[in-house]
Amino acid sequence: MTADIRDLPLPDAVIFDLDGTLVDTVQTRIDAWSETFEEAGIPATREALAPLIGVDGKRLAREVAARAGQPIDDERAEEIDKRSGEIYERRNHDPKPLPGVRELVDAIESTGLRWSIATSSRKDQVRTSVKALGLDDEPSIVDASHVEHAKPEPDLLLRAAEELNVEPGRAWYVGDSTWDMVAAVAAGMIPIGVTAGAAVDDRALIGAGAAAVVETLNEVADALRNG
Repeated sequence: MTADIRDLPLPDAVIFDLDGTLVDTVQTRIDAWSETFEEAGIPATREALAPLIGVDGKRLAREVAARAGQPIDDERAEEIDKRSGEIYERRNHDPKPLPGVRELVDAIESTGLRWSIATSSRKDQVRTSVKALGLDDEPSIVDASHVEHAKPEPDLLLRAAEELNVEPGRAWYVGDSTWDMVAAVAAGMIPIGVTAGAAVDDRALIGAGAAAVVETLNEVADALRNG
């Protein structure tokens, strides 16, 4: 059972996923993975890839390969993940912020909340998307290079909370994928799903543990400003 986001206790900090949450890049991610698997000779449909966007890339590679009857080891998964990142970076030349980003940042800054980004993306893939947000000052960013295990493990989120000096239970984690919700639950945070840039619908986010689901970041901004 989900709540109206306006009825949730206000957090001391808000942590965000990046791709599909703050920037409209999920389709680019799917395209990059499709090209990668085609190059690798591993069958992968877009329908199978979409719900896996947001999970650790090496795990995604292993799962897709296993479903295709071509199991791979960790070394090959690393190679495929790295190649997907290279293709994604080539394709991600003009990402756009999702609706409500500017209003959201204004609301956070006006209320004095701490905030950061926690993403499973590799460090070299983050720069272009963060730049697209057009922020005056970049927030703290925790990416896959900072932890041993990316989402759905909670390590990224816990590292972000530690850097913000906030108790996980006093933080919202806002994301667009089921893996974001699972990681937030595991971290003991309040999971907020947002669907504007998502590859999955609100039912999937709720099923993965979302405490509230909104369509756009404007609703998150309003809740923080008026809560």
